Amino acid sequence: MTRRLLLSYLSLAALVLLCLEVPLGFVYSRGERERVVGAAKDEAESVSAYASLSLSAGRAERDLARRVAHCAERIGGKVVVVDASGALLATSHPLAAIMSSNLASRPGIAAALRGTSTVDVRTSTIGGVEYLSVAGPVQRDGRLQGAVWLTLPTRTVHERVHHVWLLLALGGLGVLTAVAVVGFAIACWAGRPIRELERATHELAEGGRARPVTMTKGPPEVRRLATAFNRTAARLAHLLAAQRAFAGEASHQLKTPLAALRLRLENLEPNVCDPGLGSLTAAVTETDRLARMVEGLLAMARLEEASATPAPVDVGAICAERHRTWLPLFEQRRVSLVLFAGSVGPVLAVPGGVEQIVDNLLSNALRASPPDSTVTVELRLHVPARRALRDARPAWVDLHITDEGPGMTADQRARAFDRFWRAPGAPKGGTGLGLSLVQRLAHASGGEASLHASAAGGLDAVIRLPSAEPPREGHESGVDRPAQRKRVVPVLRA
Repeated sequence: MTRRLLLSYLSLAALVLLCLEVPLGFVYSRGERERVVGAAKDEAESVSAYASLSLSAGRAERDLARRVAHCAERIGGKVVVVDASGALLATSHPLAAIMSSNLASRPGIAAALRGTSTVDVRTSTIGGVEYLSVAGPVQRDGRLQGAVWLTLPTRTVHERVHHVWLLLALGGLGVLTAVAVVGFAIACWAGRPIRELERATHELAEGGRARPVTMTKGPPEVRRLATAFNRTAARLAHLLAAQRAFAGEASHQLKTPLAALRLRLENLEPNVCDPGLGSLTAAVTETDRLARMVEGLLAMARLEEASATPAPVDVGAICAERHRTWLPLFEQRRVSLVLFAGSVGPVLAVPGGVEQIVDNLLSNALRASPPDSTVTVELRLHVPARRALRDARPAWVDLHITDEGPGMTADQRARAFDRFWRAPGAPKGGTGLGLSLVQRLAHASGGEASLHASAAGGLDAVIRLPSAEPPREGHESGVDRPAQRKRVVPVLRA
Protein backbone atom coordinates (compact mmCIF):
# COMPACT_ATOMS: atom_id res chain seq x y z
CA MET A 1 0.00 0.00 0.00
CA THR A 2 2.85 2.39 0.82
CA ARG A 3 4.40 1.89 -2.63
CA ARG A 4 1.09 2.45 -4.37
CA LEU A 5 0.39 5.66 -2.46
CA LEU A 6 3.93 6.93 -3.08
CA LEU A 7 3.68 6.09 -6.78
CA SER A 8 0.37 7.94 -7.05
CA TYR A 9 1.82 11.02 -5.32
CA LEU A 10 4.87 11.05 -7.59
CA SER A 11 2.78 10.52 -10.72
CA LEU A 12 0.50 13.42 -9.83
CA ALA A 13 3.45 15.69 -8.99
CA ALA A 14 5.24 14.76 -12.23
CA LEU A 15 2.11 15.52 -14.24
CA VAL A 16 1.73 18.93 -12.59
CA LEU A 17 5.42 19.73 -13.16
CA LEU A 18 5.19 18.79 -16.82
CA CYS A 19 2.12 20.97 -17.26
CA LEU A 20 3.93 23.92 -15.64
CA GLU A 21 7.59 23.64 -16.58
CA VAL A 22 7.29 22.73 -20.27
CA PRO A 23 5.16 25.81 -21.12
CA LEU A 24 7.43 27.93 -18.93
CA GLY A 25 10.50 26.71 -20.81
CA PHE A 26 8.95 27.49 -24.19
CA VAL A 27 7.81 30.93 -23.00
CA TYR A 28 11.32 31.76 -21.80
CA SER A 29 12.84 30.54 -25.09
CA ARG A 30 10.45 32.70 -27.10
CA GLY A 31 11.17 35.72 -24.89
CA GLU A 32 14.92 35.25 -25.24
CA ARG A 33 14.57 35.04 -29.01
CA GLU A 34 12.53 38.21 -29.16
CA ARG A 35 15.02 39.99 -26.91
CA VAL A 36 17.95 39.03 -29.13
CA VAL A 37 16.09 40.05 -32.29
CA GLY A 38 15.13 43.38 -30.75
CA ALA A 39 18.69 44.06 -29.65
CA ALA A 40 19.98 43.24 -33.14
CA LYS A 41 17.47 45.62 -34.72
CA ASP A 42 18.50 48.39 -32.34
CA GLU A 43 22.16 47.87 -33.21
CA ALA A 44 21.39 47.87 -36.93
CA GLU A 45 19.44 51.14 -36.61
CA SER A 46 22.25 52.67 -34.56
CA VAL A 47 24.89 51.74 -37.17
CA SER A 48 22.59 52.91 -39.96
CA ALA A 49 22.13 56.35 -38.33
CA TYR A 50 25.86 56.72 -37.75
CA ALA A 51 26.61 55.65 -41.31
CA SER A 52 24.13 58.24 -42.64
CA LEU A 53 25.82 61.04 -40.67
CA SER A 54 29.27 59.87 -41.71
CA LEU A 55 28.34 59.73 -45.38
CA SER A 56 26.77 63.18 -45.21
CA ALA A 57 29.86 64.61 -43.48
CA GLY A 58 32.30 62.87 -45.81
CA ARG A 59 34.03 60.90 -43.03
CA ALA A 60 32.84 57.51 -44.14
CA GLU A 61 36.10 55.65 -44.48
CA ARG A 62 37.87 56.27 -41.18
CA ASP A 63 35.07 57.09 -38.71
CA LEU A 64 32.61 54.55 -40.14
CA ALA A 65 35.21 51.75 -40.03
CA ARG A 66 36.00 52.55 -36.40
CA ARG A 67 32.32 52.64 -35.51
CA VAL A 68 31.60 49.33 -37.27
CA ALA A 69 34.53 47.61 -35.53
CA HIS A 70 33.40 48.96 -32.15
CA CYS A 71 29.81 47.74 -32.71
CA ALA A 72 30.94 44.30 -33.84
CA GLU A 73 33.17 43.98 -30.78
CA ARG A 74 30.32 45.00 -28.44
CA ILE A 75 27.76 42.57 -29.83
CA GLY A 76 30.25 39.81 -30.64
CA GLY A 77 29.05 39.62 -34.23
CA LYS A 78 29.85 40.96 -37.70
CA VAL A 79 28.83 44.28 -39.31
CA VAL A 80 29.02 45.22 -43.02
CA VAL A 81 28.10 48.61 -44.56
CA VAL A 82 27.65 49.11 -48.34
CA ASP A 83 26.78 52.16 -50.43
CA ALA A 84 23.73 52.58 -52.64
CA SER A 85 25.35 50.59 -55.44
CA GLY A 86 26.25 47.70 -53.18
CA ALA A 87 29.95 48.49 -52.96
CA LEU A 88 31.63 47.79 -49.64
CA LEU A 89 32.17 50.86 -47.44
CA ALA A 90 33.15 49.32 -44.09
CA THR A 91 33.39 45.90 -42.51
CA SER A 92 34.26 44.60 -39.07
CA HIS A 93 36.10 41.55 -40.44
CA PRO A 94 37.98 40.72 -43.63
CA LEU A 95 35.87 39.51 -46.54
CA ALA A 96 36.88 37.39 -49.48
CA ALA A 97 37.04 39.11 -52.85
CA ILE A 98 34.20 37.05 -54.26
CA MET A 99 31.98 37.77 -51.28
CA SER A 100 32.81 41.50 -51.45
CA SER A 101 31.76 41.67 -55.08
CA ASN A 102 28.52 39.78 -54.45
CA LEU A 103 27.25 41.67 -51.40
CA ALA A 104 24.50 43.38 -53.36
CA SER A 105 23.08 40.03 -54.40
CA ARG A 106 22.53 38.77 -50.84
CA PRO A 107 18.79 38.71 -50.02
CA GLY A 108 19.04 40.85 -46.89
CA ILE A 109 21.28 43.53 -48.43
CA ALA A 110 19.26 43.59 -51.67
CA ALA A 111 16.05 44.21 -49.70
CA ALA A 112 17.74 46.92 -47.62
CA LEU A 113 18.95 48.66 -50.80
CA ARG A 114 15.31 48.76 -51.85
CA GLY A 115 14.46 50.46 -48.55
CA THR A 116 13.13 47.47 -46.61
CA SER A 117 14.49 46.21 -43.29
CA THR A 118 14.73 42.42 -42.95
CA VAL A 119 15.31 39.96 -40.15
CA ASP A 120 16.31 36.37 -40.88
CA VAL A 121 15.83 34.12 -37.83
CA ARG A 122 15.99 30.35 -37.68
CA THR A 123 14.96 28.57 -34.47
CA SER A 124 15.98 25.20 -33.05
CA THR A 125 13.66 22.47 -31.82
CA ILE A 126 13.55 23.84 -28.25
CA GLY A 127 12.78 27.39 -29.32
CA GLY A 128 16.26 28.89 -29.08
CA VAL A 129 17.76 31.12 -31.81
CA GLU A 130 19.97 29.19 -34.23
CA TYR A 131 20.78 31.90 -36.82
CA LEU A 132 20.15 35.67 -36.82
CA SER A 133 20.78 38.20 -39.61
CA VAL A 134 19.47 41.80 -39.67
CA ALA A 135 19.71 44.17 -42.64
CA GLY A 136 18.50 47.77 -42.78
CA PRO A 137 18.72 50.72 -45.22
CA VAL A 138 20.89 53.82 -44.67
CA GLN A 139 18.78 56.88 -45.52
CA ARG A 140 19.18 60.62 -45.26
CA ASP A 141 16.27 63.00 -45.93
CA GLY A 142 14.41 60.21 -47.75
CA ARG A 143 17.38 59.49 -50.00
CA LEU A 144 18.86 55.97 -49.97
CA GLN A 145 22.57 56.07 -49.19
CA GLY A 146 23.37 52.38 -48.58
CA ALA A 147 22.64 49.40 -46.34
CA VAL A 148 23.80 47.84 -43.09
CA TRP A 149 24.08 44.08 -42.69
CA LEU A 150 24.53 42.70 -39.19
CA THR A 151 24.92 39.05 -38.12
CA LEU A 152 25.01 37.71 -34.56
CA PRO A 153 26.39 34.43 -33.18
CA THR A 154 23.78 32.43 -31.29
CA ARG A 155 25.98 30.29 -29.06
CA THR A 156 25.31 32.47 -26.02
CA VAL A 157 21.58 32.37 -26.64
CA HIS A 158 21.68 28.58 -26.90
CA GLU A 159 23.63 28.35 -23.66
CA ARG A 160 21.11 30.56 -21.87
CA VAL A 161 18.16 28.53 -23.10
CA HIS A 162 19.83 25.23 -22.22
CA HIS A 163 20.74 26.60 -18.82
CA VAL A 164 17.14 27.53 -18.16
CA TRP A 165 15.94 24.07 -19.23
CA LEU A 166 18.54 22.51 -16.95
CA LEU A 167 17.39 24.68 -14.03
CA LEU A 168 13.80 23.69 -14.70
CA ALA A 169 14.76 20.00 -14.78
CA LEU A 170 16.74 20.27 -11.56
CA GLY A 171 13.90 22.19 -9.95
CA GLY A 172 11.48 19.48 -11.03
CA LEU A 173 13.73 16.77 -9.58
CA GLY A 174 13.96 18.74 -6.35
CA VAL A 175 10.19 19.05 -6.18
CA LEU A 176 9.77 15.33 -6.91
CA THR A 177 12.29 14.50 -4.18
CA ALA A 178 10.41 16.67 -1.69
CA VAL A 179 7.12 15.10 -2.78
CA ALA A 180 8.66 11.63 -2.38
CA VAL A 181 9.82 12.40 1.17
CA VAL A 182 6.52 13.97 2.21
CA GLY A 183 4.51 11.34 0.33
CA PHE A 184 6.45 8.51 1.98
CA ALA A 185 5.74 9.98 5.40
CA ILE A 186 2.04 10.33 4.56
CA ALA A 187 1.91 6.82 3.07
CA CYS A 188 3.54 5.34 6.17
CA TRP A 189 1.13 7.26 8.37
CA ALA A 190 -1.84 6.03 6.36
CA GLY A 191 -0.51 2.48 5.92
CA ARG A 192 0.55 1.78 9.52
CA PRO A 193 -3.03 1.07 10.68
CA ILE A 194 -3.55 -1.17 7.64
CA ARG A 195 -0.44 -3.16 8.54
CA GLU A 196 -1.67 -3.52 12.12
CA LEU A 197 -4.99 -4.80 10.82
CA GLU A 198 -3.16 -7.20 8.49
CA ARG A 199 -1.09 -8.57 11.38
CA ALA A 200 -4.16 -9.05 13.56
CA THR A 201 -6.04 -10.69 10.69
CA HIS A 202 -3.19 -13.17 10.12
CA GLU A 203 -3.14 -14.02 13.83
CA LEU A 204 -6.87 -14.60 13.78
CA ALA A 205 -6.68 -16.68 10.58
CA GLU A 206 -3.94 -18.89 12.04
CA GLY A 207 -6.19 -19.81 14.93
CA GLY A 208 -4.69 -17.55 17.54
CA ARG A 209 -6.45 -14.97 19.62
CA ALA A 210 -6.12 -11.66 17.84
CA ARG A 211 -5.05 -8.83 20.07
CA PRO A 212 -7.26 -5.74 19.86
CA VAL A 213 -5.94 -3.22 17.38
CA THR A 214 -5.54 0.12 19.16
CA MET A 215 -5.50 3.05 16.76
CA THR A 216 -5.29 6.69 17.72
CA LYS A 217 -3.71 7.84 14.47
CA GLY A 218 -4.45 7.34 10.84
CA PRO A 219 -7.35 8.18 8.54
CA PRO A 220 -10.81 8.18 10.16
CA GLU A 221 -12.01 5.45 7.80
CA VAL A 222 -9.19 3.13 8.89
CA ARG A 223 -9.86 3.84 12.57
CA ARG A 224 -13.52 2.93 12.06
CA LEU A 225 -12.44 -0.23 10.24
CA ALA A 226 -10.17 -1.15 13.18
CA THR A 227 -13.05 -0.66 15.60
CA ALA A 228 -15.29 -2.91 13.51
CA PHE A 229 -12.50 -5.52 13.27
CA ASN A 230 -12.04 -5.52 17.06
CA ARG A 231 -15.76 -6.10 17.57
CA THR A 232 -15.79 -8.88 14.97
CA ALA A 233 -12.70 -10.58 16.43
CA ALA A 234 -14.09 -10.41 19.96
CA ARG A 235 -17.44 -11.84 18.86
CA LEU A 236 -15.75 -14.60 16.88
CA ALA A 237 -13.51 -15.50 19.82
CA HIS A 238 -16.56 -15.60 22.10
CA LEU A 239 -18.45 -17.86 19.68
CA LEU A 240 -15.48 -20.23 19.29
CA ALA A 241 -14.94 -20.39 23.03
CA ALA A 242 -18.62 -21.10 23.59
CA GLN A 243 -18.57 -23.82 20.95
CA ARG A 244 -15.49 -25.50 22.40
CA ALA A 245 -16.88 -25.23 25.91
CA PHE A 246 -20.16 -26.76 24.81
CA ALA A 247 -18.44 -29.67 23.06
CA GLY A 248 -16.21 -30.37 26.03
CA GLU A 249 -18.90 -30.00 28.67
CA ALA A 250 -21.44 -32.02 26.71
CA SER A 251 -18.92 -34.82 26.18
CA HIS A 252 -18.06 -34.87 29.88
CA GLN A 253 -21.69 -34.81 30.93
CA LEU A 254 -22.64 -37.61 28.54
CA LYS A 255 -19.96 -40.03 29.71
CA THR A 256 -21.55 -40.72 33.09
CA PRO A 257 -25.13 -41.44 31.93
CA LEU A 258 -23.79 -43.58 29.07
CA ALA A 259 -21.75 -45.68 31.49
CA ALA A 260 -24.80 -46.02 33.75
CA LEU A 261 -26.97 -46.98 30.77
CA ARG A 262 -24.56 -49.69 29.65
CA LEU A 263 -24.36 -51.05 33.18
CA ARG A 264 -28.15 -51.25 33.43
CA LEU A 265 -28.37 -52.99 30.07
CA GLU A 266 -25.82 -55.58 31.17
CA ASN A 267 -27.74 -56.12 34.43
CA LEU A 268 -30.87 -56.82 32.39
CA GLU A 269 -29.25 -59.71 30.52
CA PRO A 270 -30.17 -62.45 33.09
CA ASN A 271 -33.80 -61.29 33.08
CA VAL A 272 -34.24 -61.15 29.29
CA CYS A 273 -35.66 -64.10 27.42
CA ASP A 274 -33.90 -65.58 24.42
CA PRO A 275 -36.03 -63.72 21.83
CA GLY A 276 -34.98 -60.39 23.35
CA LEU A 277 -31.29 -61.12 23.68
CA GLY A 278 -30.59 -59.92 20.14
CA SER A 279 -32.21 -56.55 20.80
CA LEU A 280 -30.34 -56.25 24.11
CA THR A 281 -27.02 -57.00 22.40
CA ALA A 282 -27.78 -54.43 19.70
CA ALA A 283 -28.63 -51.86 22.40
CA VAL A 284 -25.34 -52.53 24.17
CA THR A 285 -23.48 -52.23 20.86
CA GLU A 286 -25.10 -48.88 20.06
CA THR A 287 -24.35 -47.72 23.61
CA ASP A 288 -20.69 -48.58 23.10
CA ARG A 289 -20.76 -46.78 19.75
CA LEU A 290 -22.27 -43.69 21.36
CA ALA A 291 -19.62 -43.82 24.10
CA ARG A 292 -16.85 -43.93 21.48
CA MET A 293 -18.46 -41.04 19.65
CA VAL A 294 -18.48 -39.02 22.87
CA GLU A 295 -14.82 -39.89 23.41
CA GLY A 296 -14.04 -38.72 19.85
CA LEU A 297 -15.89 -35.45 20.35
CA LEU A 298 -14.07 -34.91 23.61
CA ALA A 299 -10.71 -35.57 21.94
CA MET A 300 -11.51 -33.11 19.16
CA ALA A 301 -12.64 -30.49 21.66
CA ARG A 302 -9.40 -30.90 23.58
CA LEU A 303 -7.41 -30.60 20.34
CA GLU A 304 -9.15 -27.32 19.48
CA GLU A 305 -8.71 -25.91 22.99
CA ALA A 306 -5.03 -26.77 23.34
CA SER A 307 -3.07 -25.07 20.57
CA ALA A 308 -0.03 -27.23 21.29
CA THR A 309 3.27 -26.48 19.58
CA PRO A 310 4.73 -29.43 17.61
CA ALA A 311 7.77 -30.96 19.31
CA PRO A 312 10.23 -33.69 18.25
CA VAL A 313 8.97 -37.23 19.00
CA ASP A 314 10.45 -40.65 18.19
CA VAL A 315 7.90 -41.99 15.73
CA GLY A 316 9.69 -45.33 15.42
CA ALA A 317 9.51 -46.01 19.16
CA ILE A 318 5.85 -44.98 19.26
CA CYS A 319 4.95 -47.30 16.39
CA ALA A 320 6.80 -50.19 18.07
CA GLU A 321 5.03 -49.56 21.36
CA ARG A 322 1.57 -49.34 19.73
CA HIS A 323 2.40 -52.51 17.75
CA ARG A 324 3.02 -54.42 20.98
CA THR A 325 -0.20 -53.07 22.46
CA TRP A 326 -2.44 -53.93 19.49
CA LEU A 327 -0.84 -57.25 18.53
CA PRO A 328 -2.87 -59.46 20.95
CA LEU A 329 -6.15 -58.00 19.72
CA PHE A 330 -5.12 -58.54 16.10
CA GLU A 331 -4.16 -62.15 16.86
CA GLN A 332 -7.51 -62.65 18.54
CA ARG A 333 -9.21 -61.55 15.29
CA ARG A 334 -6.85 -63.77 13.23
CA VAL A 335 -5.29 -60.73 11.50
CA SER A 336 -1.54 -60.39 11.11
CA LEU A 337 0.01 -57.09 12.21
CA VAL A 338 3.44 -56.42 10.70
CA LEU A 339 5.72 -53.49 11.52
CA PHE A 340 8.56 -52.43 9.26
CA ALA A 341 10.73 -50.34 11.59
CA GLY A 342 13.75 -48.33 10.62
CA SER A 343 15.88 -45.35 11.57
CA VAL A 344 13.89 -42.42 10.22
CA GLY A 345 14.71 -40.04 13.05
CA PRO A 346 12.33 -37.91 15.10
CA VAL A 347 9.37 -36.06 13.63
CA LEU A 348 7.56 -32.88 14.66
CA ALA A 349 4.12 -33.60 16.14
CA VAL A 350 1.82 -32.31 18.85
CA PRO A 351 2.22 -34.15 22.17
CA GLY A 352 0.26 -37.39 22.08
CA GLY A 353 -0.74 -36.86 18.46
CA VAL A 354 1.17 -39.78 16.90
CA GLU A 355 -0.28 -42.23 19.45
CA GLN A 356 -3.85 -41.14 18.68
CA ILE A 357 -3.20 -41.27 14.94
CA VAL A 358 -1.81 -44.82 15.08
CA ASP A 359 -4.58 -46.03 17.40
CA ASN A 360 -7.37 -44.67 15.20
CA LEU A 361 -5.87 -46.03 11.99
CA LEU A 362 -5.18 -49.45 13.50
CA SER A 363 -8.71 -49.58 14.88
CA ASN A 364 -10.16 -48.79 11.45
CA ALA A 365 -7.86 -51.31 9.76
CA LEU A 366 -8.82 -54.04 12.24
CA ARG A 367 -12.53 -53.51 11.69
CA ALA A 368 -12.11 -53.54 7.90
CA SER A 369 -9.70 -56.50 7.66
CA PRO A 370 -11.09 -60.00 7.07
CA PRO A 371 -9.60 -62.98 8.93
CA ASP A 372 -6.30 -64.37 7.64
CA SER A 373 -5.30 -60.98 6.19
CA THR A 374 -2.40 -58.68 6.98
CA VAL A 375 -2.15 -55.09 8.23
CA THR A 376 1.22 -53.44 7.62
CA VAL A 377 2.70 -50.48 9.48
CA GLU A 378 5.66 -48.93 7.68
CA LEU A 379 7.75 -45.77 8.05
CA ARG A 380 9.38 -44.15 5.02
CA LEU A 381 11.78 -41.23 4.91
CA HIS A 382 11.16 -38.80 2.04
CA VAL A 383 14.02 -36.41 1.23
CA PRO A 384 13.11 -33.75 -1.38
CA ALA A 385 15.44 -33.04 -4.28
CA ARG A 386 17.92 -30.33 -3.30
CA ARG A 387 18.44 -27.74 -6.00
CA ALA A 388 21.07 -25.68 -4.20
CA LEU A 389 23.83 -26.19 -1.68
CA ARG A 390 21.89 -24.39 1.04
CA ASP A 391 18.45 -25.76 0.28
CA ALA A 392 16.37 -25.46 3.46
CA ARG A 393 13.41 -27.57 2.35
CA PRO A 394 12.52 -30.07 5.11
CA ALA A 395 12.45 -33.82 4.88
CA TRP A 396 9.27 -35.77 5.59
CA VAL A 397 8.44 -39.04 7.27
CA ASP A 398 5.52 -40.99 5.82
CA LEU A 399 3.60 -43.38 8.09
CA HIS A 400 1.80 -46.04 6.02
CA ILE A 401 -0.87 -48.29 7.55
CA THR A 402 -2.10 -50.67 4.89
CA ASP A 403 -4.89 -53.25 5.16
CA GLU A 404 -6.36 -55.87 2.85
CA GLY A 405 -10.00 -54.97 3.42
CA PRO A 406 -12.66 -53.98 0.86
CA GLY A 407 -11.11 -50.52 0.42
CA MET A 408 -12.91 -47.39 -0.80
CA THR A 409 -13.70 -45.75 -4.08
CA ALA A 410 -12.08 -42.44 -5.02
CA ASP A 411 -15.21 -40.49 -4.06
CA GLN A 412 -15.42 -42.28 -0.73
CA ARG A 413 -11.75 -41.57 0.00
CA ALA A 414 -12.37 -37.88 -0.72
CA ARG A 415 -15.18 -37.78 1.90
CA ALA A 416 -13.61 -40.11 4.45
CA PHE A 417 -12.21 -37.25 6.57
CA ASP A 418 -15.61 -35.56 7.03
CA ARG A 419 -17.04 -35.71 10.53
CA PHE A 420 -19.61 -38.46 11.19
CA TRP A 421 -19.30 -39.76 7.61
CA ARG A 422 -19.12 -43.53 7.24
CA ALA A 423 -18.72 -45.50 4.06
CA PRO A 424 -21.69 -47.55 2.89
CA GLY A 425 -21.37 -51.10 4.13
CA ALA A 426 -18.79 -50.17 6.75
CA PRO A 427 -18.55 -52.52 9.78
CA LYS A 428 -20.76 -51.65 12.71
CA GLY A 429 -19.32 -49.87 15.70
CA GLY A 430 -17.68 -46.92 13.96
CA THR A 431 -18.49 -43.31 14.80
CA GLY A 432 -17.23 -41.45 11.73
CA LEU A 433 -14.89 -39.32 13.88
CA GLY A 434 -11.64 -41.32 13.79
CA LEU A 435 -10.31 -40.18 10.42
CA SER A 436 -11.45 -36.62 11.05
CA LEU A 437 -9.46 -36.61 14.30
CA VAL A 438 -6.45 -38.10 12.47
CA GLN A 439 -6.55 -35.32 9.89
CA ARG A 440 -6.84 -32.61 12.55
CA LEU A 441 -3.87 -34.05 14.44
CA ALA A 442 -1.79 -34.26 11.25
CA HIS A 443 -2.58 -30.65 10.34
CA ALA A 444 -1.83 -29.47 13.88
CA SER A 445 1.58 -31.17 13.57
CA GLY A 446 2.31 -29.44 10.27
CA GLY A 447 1.68 -32.51 8.14
CA GLU A 448 -0.97 -34.08 5.92
CA ALA A 449 -3.26 -37.12 5.95
CA SER A 450 -4.39 -38.94 2.82
CA LEU A 451 -5.96 -42.23 1.74
CA HIS A 452 -4.87 -44.32 -1.25
CA ALA A 453 -5.81 -47.64 -2.74
CA SER A 454 -3.32 -50.34 -1.76
CA ALA A 455 -1.91 -52.93 -4.13
CA ALA A 456 -3.73 -55.71 -2.23
CA GLY A 457 -7.10 -54.05 -2.83
CA GLY A 458 -7.49 -52.50 0.60
CA LEU A 459 -6.70 -49.06 1.91
CA ASP A 460 -3.33 -47.35 2.40
CA ALA A 461 -3.58 -44.57 4.99
CA VAL A 462 -0.61 -42.22 4.68
CA ILE A 463 0.30 -39.70 7.38
CA ARG A 464 3.08 -37.31 6.33
CA LEU A 465 4.85 -35.57 9.22
CA PRO A 466 7.78 -33.12 9.03
CA SER A 467 11.13 -34.54 10.05
CA ALA A 468 12.80 -32.90 13.02
CA GLU A 469 16.25 -33.45 11.49
CA PRO A 470 17.73 -31.77 8.39
CA PRO A 471 18.50 -34.01 5.38
CA ARG A 472 21.76 -35.84 5.93
CA GLU A 473 24.49 -36.02 3.30
CA GLY A 474 24.44 -39.19 1.28
CA HIS A 475 20.64 -39.57 1.26
CA GLU A 476 18.99 -39.98 -2.08
CA SER A 477 16.90 -36.95 -2.97
CA GLY A 478 13.39 -36.85 -4.28
CA VAL A 479 12.47 -40.48 -3.42
CA ASP A 480 10.54 -42.30 -0.72
CA ARG A 481 12.62 -45.03 0.85
CA PRO A 482 12.27 -47.07 4.05
CA ALA A 483 15.43 -46.56 6.06
CA GLN A 484 17.03 -49.90 6.97
CA ARG A 485 13.79 -51.87 6.74
CA LYS A 486 13.53 -54.47 9.47
CA ARG A 487 10.54 -56.76 9.95
CA VAL A 488 9.77 -56.83 13.66
CA VAL A 489 7.00 -59.42 13.58
CA PRO A 490 6.74 -61.97 10.75
CA VAL A 491 3.52 -62.55 8.94
CA LEU A 492 1.52 -65.11 10.91
CA ARG A 493 -0.84 -66.24 8.20
CA ALA A 494 -0.78 -65.79 4.46
